[in-house]
Amino acid sequence: MTERDGGRIDLHQGHANPADIAIGVIIGRTSEFFDFFVYAIASVIVFPRLVFPYADPLTGTLYSFAIFALAFIARPFGTWIFTAIDRNHGKGVKLTLALFLLGTSTVAIAFLPGYETIGAASAWLLALGRIGQGLAWGGAWDGLASLLALNAPPHRRGWYAMIPQLGAPLGLIVASGLFAFFAGNLSAEDFFGWGWRYPFFVAFAINVVALFARLRMVATPDYTNLFESRDLQPASVVDTVRHEGRNIAIGAFAPLASFALFHMVTVFPLSWVFLYTNDAPARFLVIEIIGAVFGIAAIVASGLIADRVGRTSLLIGSAVAIAAYSGFAPQLLDAGVVGETVYMVLGFVLLGLSFGQSSGAIASVFSTTYRYTASALTSDFAWLFGAGFAPLAALVLASNFGLISAGAYLLSGAVCTLLALTLSRKRGMHDDRTEVADRAPAQSSS
Repeated sequence: MTERDGGRIDLHQGHANPADIAIGVIIGRTSEFFDFFVYAIASVIVFPRLVFPYADPLTGTLYSFAIFALAFIARPFGTWIFTAIDRNHGKGVKLTLALFLLGTSTVAIAFLPGYETIGAASAWLLALGRIGQGLAWGGAWDGLASLLALNAPPHRRGWYAMIPQLGAPLGLIVASGLFAFFAGNLSAEDFFGWGWRYPFFVAFAINVVALFARLRMVATPDYTNLFESRDLQPASVVDTVRHEGRNIAIGAFAPLASFALFHMVTVFPLSWVFLYTNDAPARFLVIEIIGAVFGIAAIVASGLIADRVGRTSLLIGSAVAIAAYSGFAPQLLDAGVVGETVYMVLGFVLLGLSFGQSSGAIASVFSTTYRYTASALTSDFAWLFGAGFAPLAALVLASNFGLISAGAYLLSGAVCTLLALTLSRKRGMHDDRTEVADRAPAQSSS
């Protein structure tokens, strides 16, 4: 009876209730992004002072951002390692080990001694914990997002494609709220002594809850059969790259605009405000929460728009808008609270529209044999190229050439997205059938 509680599934029809899968997807993504943002916020307001007190604030933050990028470098290796575990031992074992590694790495960071206690070893331990998080994120890919897309009604694929993306703003809201509370209500001595560590403990607890919620779905015999019937089985990473390497590369660059914007409205502005203004970090974290609320609304809107005009058309339009945004918006961060708020709200709206449909933009062209692993690798490389170095690159540019130059990184992402989508259309890689199917029911009903 317990095994069949994971979801209401009609295996004879090869069909799963999308609402059941959506719950598992949202829980999993929110927990992962919460971990992500807890570390991201700490990399700006905690680690430069705790781990690099011998450096000036800007240099310390740049060192911190360099360690921040290690998780994105490690993530494809995590996919490689945990795909092998999945093939040999099943998704339940894979997820358990991956989330155990994620929780262990996160808690280890919570207990991190500072430079004044253990010297340079503090930075090495932080880097080790960050690499552990990256490996774990690679292994945390559960395939539920792909399963959700395959079981969505043909005329509502845009709507169901945006559901996994809701985890990002939800995770940011919780993480920012926790840090804003501790930073705003504790003395500086207490916050840097012990207050910053509590969000990491909360992240561990959320991981435990998320693990059981996800195992309750993917580890049941019913869902195992459903993954198999949908050809969502892990293939060798080497074989996948050999057969789908070109499609993976195009798929990784297609969402680059939204992935670059992702850090340009989350990590980078917090670092700039913290380093170059007199604003308290707690206040700006509240502004980020407000922006994230608008981001949620925009992600939901992206599903409605994509079902009317098509996902590719929405991504192209969003990339053009992001390119325009990159030309003026960064300067708003020097325009006080009003400018900061406008920058964040406008940025999150654009992020929601693009990020809401960026997941698996090219995944439909993968052959069924390699779809599961190819989708995971595409996500890994999209995050690596689009987001991994965004805070570091933007802060280097802005601190040396002014805020307007920070938009150059964002502009490059928008250009890459437009080129990748154009190439995919020329190669016939976008899913025309999906877009036609999406529009046909709407036209016939009107």
